[in-house]
Amino acid sequence: MPPEGLFVQPGLVLPEDELQLDATRAGGPGGQNVNKVASRITLRWSVAASRVLAEAQRARLLERLAHRLTRGGEVVIHAAASRSQVENRRAARERLAELLRRALAVPIERKASRPTRASRKRRLASKQRRAATKQRRQRPSQDD
Repeated sequence: MPPEGLFVQPGLVLPEDELQLDATRAGGPGGQNVNKVASRITLRWSVAASRVLAEAQRARLLERLAHRLTRGGEVVIHAAASRSQVENRRAARERLAELLRRALAVPIERKASRPTRASRKRRLASKQRRAATKQRRQRPSQDD
């Protein structure tokens, strides 16, 4: 029984009918297996046409994945690392899910903080030690 969809994160599962999988012959060495077996998987998913995305998610994906999208707004992933079509299919699906997880992640806002009094003291003491070291390296002045 095929899976119902591709789990990306809680609340987001891509339906199977939105994923387009194509098998083609992979290049590279491999003897007759390469010439006979279509083991390379090309996975396409349209960000623009997806019906499971909220508008905020769609906007975020279109912005963060702009360099990965085709003119039609599709993400294309190729998987040909394995000689097995099943293994390449699994790898392509997992790479798409991971790509979407990273693109949808909202970075944590950094809160500005102030250095503690002790850290300021340590910094100034370190600067004074360094200055003293450099001072000792100088030649004595000839002010006689």
